[in-house]
Amino acid sequence: MLVNMTRRTVDRYEPQKIEPKWGKKWERSKSFHARTGKGRKKYILSMFPYPSGRIHMGHVRCYVIGDLIARYHLHRGDNVLHPMGFDAFGLPAENAAIQNKVHPRKWTYDNMRFMEKQLSRLGLAIDWSRKVITCEPSYYKWEQMLFIAMFEKGLAYRKRSLVHWCPRCETVLANEQVEDNKCWRCDSIVQAKDLEQWFFCITAYADELLNGLHELEHGWPERVLTMQKNWIGKSEGAYIDFELEGFQKEKVRVFTTRSDTLFGVTFLTIAPEHPLVTQILRHVSLEKGEAISRFIEKVQKTDLSKRTEDALEKEGIATDLYCLHPFTQKRIPIYLANFVVMSYGTGAVMGVPCHDQRDFEFAKKYGLPMRLVIQPRDQVLTTEELEKAYTEPGTLIRSETFEGLDSGEAKSSIVRSLQEKGMGEPALTYRLRDWGISRQRYWGTPIPMIHCEKCGIVSVPLKDLPVTLPKNPPLTGRGGSPLAQVPSFMNTKCPKCKRPARRDTDTMDTFMESSWYFLRYCSPKFGKGMFDPKAVEYWAPVDQYVGGIEHAILHLLYSRFLTRVLRDLKMVKFSEPFSRLLTQGMVIKDGEKMSKSKGNVVDPDYLINKYGADTVRVFSLFAAPPEKDLDWSDQGVEGANRFLDRLWRFVLNIYILAGKAKKVSDQEIKDDPKAQAIFRLTHKTVQSVTESVDRFHFNTGISAIMEFVNKVSAEYPDFWSFAEFPQKAKEMSNAHLWTLKNAAEIAVRLISPYAPHLSEELWRKCGNSKLLVRFSWPVFDSDWTIDERVTIVVQVNGKVRGKIEAARGTEEAQVILLAQENENVRRFVNGKPMKKTILVPDKLINLVVG
Repeated sequence: MLVNMTRRTVDRYEPQKIEPKWGKKWERSKSFHARTGKGRKKYILSMFPYPSGRIHMGHVRCYVIGDLIARYHLHRGDNVLHPMGFDAFGLPAENAAIQNKVHPRKWTYDNMRFMEKQLSRLGLAIDWSRKVITCEPSYYKWEQMLFIAMFEKGLAYRKRSLVHWCPRCETVLANEQVEDNKCWRCDSIVQAKDLEQWFFCITAYADELLNGLHELEHGWPERVLTMQKNWIGKSEGAYIDFELEGFQKEKVRVFTTRSDTLFGVTFLTIAPEHPLVTQILRHVSLEKGEAISRFIEKVQKTDLSKRTEDALEKEGIATDLYCLHPFTQKRIPIYLANFVVMSYGTGAVMGVPCHDQRDFEFAKKYGLPMRLVIQPRDQVLTTEELEKAYTEPGTLIRSETFEGLDSGEAKSSIVRSLQEKGMGEPALTYRLRDWGISRQRYWGTPIPMIHCEKCGIVSVPLKDLPVTLPKNPPLTGRGGSPLAQVPSFMNTKCPKCKRPARRDTDTMDTFMESSWYFLRYCSPKFGKGMFDPKAVEYWAPVDQYVGGIEHAILHLLYSRFLTRVLRDLKMVKFSEPFSRLLTQGMVIKDGEKMSKSKGNVVDPDYLINKYGADTVRVFSLFAAPPEKDLDWSDQGVEGANRFLDRLWRFVLNIYILAGKAKKVSDQEIKDDPKAQAIFRLTHKTVQSVTESVDRFHFNTGISAIMEFVNKVSAEYPDFWSFAEFPQKAKEMSNAHLWTLKNAAEIAVRLISPYAPHLSEELWRKCGNSKLLVRFSWPVFDSDWTIDERVTIVVQVNGKVRGKIEAARGTEEAQVILLAQENENVRRFVNGKPMKKTILVPDKLINLVVG
């Protein structure tokens, strides 16, 4: 304990010395090791990183947020699981291997070692004993087992499908790996390609995934729930068949949610990938066929996700084929259009230009007829006057026997009539499509299937798992899957007939590894299955998940899907993997997202070496609320560093002044006005910081600590000069000194989850031998958070005329006297008789005079 009263200075705040020391002490003491089955659990998880080589400020922000939450719950006495690992498979490692002539495994593990050191330097309260590395056979063995189980349940299947294809990387890309119609890694123009692929039947869970969002309404951001809902895209409508002219009994089936507009159809549009295109090319002239082929080639170079956006310029080409309206038998031209995709509905859309804005723009561009068939109830529209499509409900016109019906009634009536004619039926469709998991690369989990000419597709026997990657495949980035070029891997025997067969040479989408890793953390060394059921039953689901908004759709959706699959396989007892979700905003510098390509990256190592990890943590948590984008500020970093230095001197100077003070009773504090003011402010600060952290308002929590330090310091300017021991300290009561000492201790405890190294060092310097990390969170007494004096608003005849200060609970008669002494109130009363008074205790008094 610092008790040397003649000391004139305090130790300097030197984070570069204290931070490595405490990192080693936490590690040696296993401060963050979780124990399964003990106490009230909290599973806090941040999305694990890809081992790209170096952490960036986006990593820092995400992991510091998760760490603060984990440390806070440790202080609250919870049994906290806060693990970390690496999403270690993926295309970047393979590309780096090709470029640098190094094996992907070496590249990956070198990066992981470096990044683990960087993350540890931040002071993260991570249980590294539970580290999960997804490229280890001990991890992906269980993934292969799950694949086989899904295959046997019909949830994994193989079919031909149109996919994003990077011609340079020669692999399938997921939607989010296509940016501006370019590969996210090599910037090559992405093509649409028809390939034989493995799929997971996520659509079998579409309704459940949609309905499950209601369970998450109080724990997930509304924005994320909306994004998931839109991605699943449930639509209720109808299938309608249009008979092809010149093709006996052949039909084009469309899906629509607006069957009430059927009599307004003037054309049909189909996707360039529609099966009908093959017949079209056989029945048109050579010249027309070439024009259609050029159009298809152009469309296939457009990002599939962009093709459904409203801003897309609508383009099409006539096929010279016609279909017949199911009611009127009128000839309707068929067009190929860039805005129609096979992944929604049937890949064919009826064109109703007067009642669909997309169709309106298309019809205007190509001079197609427009037919108005819905009128608003309160006005009369004409086709000639339309400046945009009328898309609201109304009353049917020009619709034969359905004329005069309300839109809602007409929908069901028209569908019933179509059913009777055998030309349609009610339908339910989803935007969601099955998850294509095949990748034609090396660095991924091998798909555990065997292709036999006699037996077909056969799964690898469970006893032969894992199917491991060959050690040294030819990695060129050309020629499709590298696994297909390794005979010792590809050539095998059929488990059923024992004849020569070949292994599947695709690897799994890396989203597969990240869709169940959170369960493996519960028992990372378990050798009898994907995880220990007892450990998962105790820890899961995740109580608080933290990660970027960019993962709001696919990663979270796939995790929700696989959790339900595991539930149906009787492996878990819950459906939702993440009870609460916090999506942190991006780090912005110079008006743009911080990235290497923008040249605006700030190196976390540089900041840590210059200012210390605690400064980086405090700035990241203080500069913006966690869900908002963080605008980078060099001045902000320096400001955070100055605050920590000020807090350091604040605490140590108080302990020089009051380190020997003895604990006192509440009554002794109440008897000393100075002590009472400090003690009341301390409890108010504990309340403010606690409520801020509970609401994830981490920035306001820091603000409250800053304000606390400033208010206390303002009363004692000698803290900062400290030329000599202040004479007036000898005149302070023990209660006054103890409340100062208590204020310093509380400040250290409150800053602990924000700046853990600094707080541990101050805790030790203030005479405490046990680690602060496991010390309890301060508790405020509500009696001490209520001010003894209150401000009461004074009204005269209902209008505010002044304010007075009074002791809490002052009787009405005394409040009236105090009010009448107020100079401004006295002017408005001005000797008038008092008719009555209305008192709202401790808040307001209204003097009614006449």
